[in-house]
Amino acid sequence: KPQKEHMAFIKKLLVTGVIVSVAAVSGFSWWAKSPLTTEGPVVEFTINPGSGVGAAAQQMAKAGVPVNPQLFNILARVTGQASRIKAGSYELKPNTSPRRLLTQLVRGEFAQESITIVEGWTFRQMRAAVQAHERLRHDTVKLSDEELMKKISTEYTKPEGLFFPDTYLFAKGSSELAIYKQAHQAMLNHLKAAWETRDPSLPYKSPYEALIMASIIEKETGQKSERTMIAGVFVNRLRTGMMLQTDPAVIYGMGERFAGDIRKKDLQLDTPYNTYTRAGLPPTPIALPGIQSLSAALAPAKTQALYFVARGDGTSQFSDNLNDHNRAVNQYQRRINQ
Repeated sequence: KPQKEHMAFIKKLLVTGVIVSVAAVSGFSWWAKSPLTTEGPVVEFTINPGSGVGAAAQQMAKAGVPVNPQLFNILARVTGQASRIKAGSYELKPNTSPRRLLTQLVRGEFAQESITIVEGWTFRQMRAAVQAHERLRHDTVKLSDEELMKKISTEYTKPEGLFFPDTYLFAKGSSELAIYKQAHQAMLNHLKAAWETRDPSLPYKSPYEALIMASIIEKETGQKSERTMIAGVFVNRLRTGMMLQTDPAVIYGMGERFAGDIRKKDLQLDTPYNTYTRAGLPPTPIALPGIQSLSAALAPAKTQALYFVARGDGTSQFSDNLNDHNRAVNQYQRRINQ
């Protein structure tokens, strides 16, 4: 009888153990799939380089991620992911479960930041925006423009115009240099695509000359719909040997001397960028052109126009000859000045 009672007791222990084990597994599975409750919309945290899963779990908890470090450690180990966690900056968003959080760390789904480079900016404006971004690692601040270009390109030494204006995503703490390289490669890709579909009769000797023209179009255009017409005017001028006479190039050549108003003596002062005193294109782009200006430079409108003047409403009046242009100037400039 004592032996039967002992066997019955052992059986109860085994059954209890199985029930407890099943309950534990079920509870752990429920925990792994349940959303973590956070006080704010996003919790930022960083996993330091060289951290094992235990250290990573402690770093998350210390940063305010409401996850049990011991349970997270177990989850990573039982799923075989413990050695695959990647260091970096992350964000815990609402309704994220421990299992989804582990997936973030394994995939390296870092917190995404962004920077927007605006069409028509000069490279100096781009550098200022990059250097002012708090989430970038500022590793190019001490470099001159020429030194920076050496790290980015083997072909170009002058940076103006060679970076595509767009919004770029990056992980918190990314290098400034990575942004410059990405924007430069994007510009080369867009320029190459536009160049390959160009009209072969265009008066450009190289893609770089087309880029210079695109930058002028970018700064001259008030209405996007007029870009191809403005391109057509400047292409016609190049073909006939006329001066481009574009004020934005003159202003660019003035640099910091430009105080917001261009005067007659500024148009008469010779600089490499004064298209009133020098024929042809300026030596470099004068801004960062967008995709529409690139397209316009390489697919300009078929027109006889050689002149245009602002109407005062954001659009331009185009003329084929100087007499018509002078009449348009008198008509529209008088209206603007009244």
